[in-house]
Amino acid sequence: MQKKIMKRGKRPELMWGLGLTDELERQITESVGPGFHLRNFPADALPGARELDQEEKPATTWIPWSVWSDLGEHRREQYREQESTQRVLIQEEGDDALEMDRVLGEGFLTVVRAPLTRPKVQDVLFRAKEVTSMYSDIYRMTEEIMLERELLARKTDQLLFLNKILASATESLDPSTILLNAKETLGLVLPVRMLNAVFWSNQAESEVADVEIFLNGKMTPETEGLWVEHLLASAADMGSGPVNGFHILHTDPKRRPEYGLKPGDGKLVTMPLTAGHQTFGCLALLCESGYRLGKDQVETFRSAVNHLGLALRNAMVFKEVKLRADRDGLTRIYNRHSFDERLVYEIKRRRRYNHDLSLLMVDLDHFKQVNDTYGHQAGDMVLRKVGEILTDTFRTTDLPARYGGEEFVVLLPHTSEKAAWKLAERVRGAIENTRFSYDGHDFAVTASIGVASVEAGALTRDDDLIVKADKALYAAKHNGRNMVVISKPQMAQAMLL
Repeated sequence: MQKKIMKRGKRPELMWGLGLTDELERQITESVGPGFHLRNFPADALPGARELDQEEKPATTWIPWSVWSDLGEHRREQYREQESTQRVLIQEEGDDALEMDRVLGEGFLTVVRAPLTRPKVQDVLFRAKEVTSMYSDIYRMTEEIMLERELLARKTDQLLFLNKILASATESLDPSTILLNAKETLGLVLPVRMLNAVFWSNQAESEVADVEIFLNGKMTPETEGLWVEHLLASAADMGSGPVNGFHILHTDPKRRPEYGLKPGDGKLVTMPLTAGHQTFGCLALLCESGYRLGKDQVETFRSAVNHLGLALRNAMVFKEVKLRADRDGLTRIYNRHSFDERLVYEIKRRRRYNHDLSLLMVDLDHFKQVNDTYGHQAGDMVLRKVGEILTDTFRTTDLPARYGGEEFVVLLPHTSEKAAWKLAERVRGAIENTRFSYDGHDFAVTASIGVASVEAGALTRDDDLIVKADKALYAAKHNGRNMVVISKPQMAQAMLL
């Protein structure tokens, strides 16, 4: 499994410990290395207002549950108010397991159980970095939008319209909501009957574009086809390039009479959306026939669309930021953080509705030899292909994720262990039968898969499912690799009959 390399600046990153034992302090210090400085406060001398008001804030604070539970609510709130600090809860031996909802409710990023091994500590620090980076991006975008709002607030009565556009556009970072609000606000200047939009983004190292089409509401297939044809043609005229594929969304989920209007049923105005001198989409506004705007209204309307374009661009960037936060950068399937969150959710659903829940743990056999023999780029090619196999094999309700290095997991709601075994065999066979070619060399890889499932009332801890699947995976590795092993021996015997 590939090790994470943590890059730090010359100045060590400050961390706090609140009442850490000598052993916990040693475990954390040895796990993080010289790029961090851990300042541990004794349990009877925890930081007060003076330390909390210092300019340099700790990036991470480590707090044992025994220390946190002894604090008064006022003292806890003081620590929660340190928004730039990610708090990590430590549970020691003997502590009762805590539900993740309670951990989050107490203001913690996550909880780890002692002993604090190097992988545990580094996983927490990387997760804290991801969350901090995402919050920073969102905060920066929000600041930019609010700055635009302040500028528009100083305009004359005519520019109050622009203020309404921006106010409605900045209520959300969801493109559908922005477009729905824009139809109502733009109607103050122009009698807009329908507002549809198209956005495109070019794939890296390719001239083709992925397209998203936002239609005002649900239409008949014939009407929808006419609008899709018009929007795709407009996108091509404005520089989208060849279309790789498109996805249709509706800003209003209801079917209304006015959504039966076709592109020719009025005056159609198609306007580009730009940001940073780059055209990324266009609006198609169907207005009443014969309506004309004055020169000043045209300028105001263009300014409104420009501001709307900025808001929509920010919304699309936000979607991409969230996608990066949820997905693995190499394989584009979900990452471990997304898997951990979904696992907690599915376990709670299973307990409530008493349905089957299964897990596959997939590990590529001898993957280090691929990297050593053909190079890491060849290894990356293999990982991407395995990600594609997992995406193509499972339902949209299933969750395949990269667990780390060459290890993958697949969460299967409403799936029995027998059905999960069949899916695992299909995946194992697909990987085994895939032929890879890199730099003139042809090669193949295999995978070992562990399968685990839970029955009604059987699961007592959130990590039992992972533990069982991991043990099954270990058995598959130990027994010769390139096989599927089920956590229950009696079930495994039944599969062979």
